[in-house]
Amino acid sequence: MAGIPTTQVIRKTILTPFQRFLHTESAGGILLIFFTLFAMLWANSPWAQSYFALWENKLTIGFGDWALSKELILWVNDGLMAIFFFLVGLEIKREVLIGELSSVKKASLPFFAAIGGMVLPALLFILLQQGRPGASGWGIPMATDIAFSLGILSLLGKRVPVSMKIFLTAFAIVDDIGAVLVIALFYSNEIYLTALYIALGLFAILPILNFFNVKKKTPYLLLGIVIWYFFLKSGLHPTIAGIMVAFTIPISSRIRCREFVEEIEENLTDFRDYNIPNDRLLTYEQLSAVGTIERAAESVQPPLQKLEHSLHTFVAFFILPVFALANAGVALGDAGAAFSNPLTLNIAMGLLIGKTVGITLLSWIGVKAGFASLPEGTYWKHIIGLGLLGGVGFTMALFIANLAFTDAELLGAAKIGILLGSTIAGVGGYILLRITLPKVSPGSNE
Repeated sequence: MAGIPTTQVIRKTILTPFQRFLHTESAGGILLIFFTLFAMLWANSPWAQSYFALWENKLTIGFGDWALSKELILWVNDGLMAIFFFLVGLEIKREVLIGELSSVKKASLPFFAAIGGMVLPALLFILLQQGRPGASGWGIPMATDIAFSLGILSLLGKRVPVSMKIFLTAFAIVDDIGAVLVIALFYSNEIYLTALYIALGLFAILPILNFFNVKKKTPYLLLGIVIWYFFLKSGLHPTIAGIMVAFTIPISSRIRCREFVEEIEENLTDFRDYNIPNDRLLTYEQLSAVGTIERAAESVQPPLQKLEHSLHTFVAFFILPVFALANAGVALGDAGAAFSNPLTLNIAMGLLIGKTVGITLLSWIGVKAGFASLPEGTYWKHIIGLGLLGGVGFTMALFIANLAFTDAELLGAAKIGILLGSTIAGVGGYILLRITLPKVSPGSNE
């Protein structure tokens, strides 16, 4: 990096990867909006029966005693979403070790915001819903959908400071940690201990692989699939397996960056030293040099970072849109009954009011107490706008709703509440930030 200006180094090592992440999340959020609308239209069209029948089809994978036969909706919610939670786990580990949650100073404000954004919505919902059917859905308004919220924020373009985008991403990731704990502790079924002990025994192998410096991804992923299966059989929600396995993926590479550069330079020199017989064929020595470069390029990539990079597009552009398509379709023929159900409005209030007030209030307390400071270029009016965007619960909220309710009427009311609260919060956050943010943010010419 000698000779490269410090600001350029910062952009290449920190901002550019984050901007790639942000682009994927933002584009994925916009795609989520499209599939949500498509699911709603399909579920309320003359072909509505085909929509609901599609997700009731059974799909069997495996053979004999090892076969799993589940409805398509369960393969989406238990299977594909385990991959989503695996990616969430990778993001959490990276942020805790080297990212925006890696120090007390960096993590303070996102931590305060996330705690407020989880506790206050749950308390508000419990207060409003107490004594009525559906009280078990208190975990639903605690969730923030990072893809949706960043997708809405991206519509404001370059006027949004990078520091504000990082803050929203960081508190949404802390929120994800809380959601995972809530699912594990409060929304799992009856526990079958034999299957759980097998899952935990297999999981114990993964830290041992870490200890012996195993960097290849394959052993972790193969064991992860088996652990997922036994979590499913144990009664604990199998997406927890995705988070747990992600925490064991190594974050260090087989060779250091300096070694990589030396290896590349040496082999490029060897490549140049041999005469090229023509423009199409290489000498044996050149082929050997290319092979060494390829192996070095593979070895310098940390397994965690490589998996996270490769999964982002798949999750953002396939898994989450399929989840939205499978779960967002609500028949609005019963919308009148749903809106008269306190559960619908209480979930919407939790997302809209609980999230906004909780995020803003706890952030204010953290700053006034001297534990945290506002992101650069951000004022309290912007925190309120970001708090509204935090009320876009959608993916995680729908996921928890499916765990909380087996009754179709309650689930339908909850889904409408999630869509209502998320929509108002998202639109409100966008309008407030559009009004309060300057047309051109300082330093926004990235």
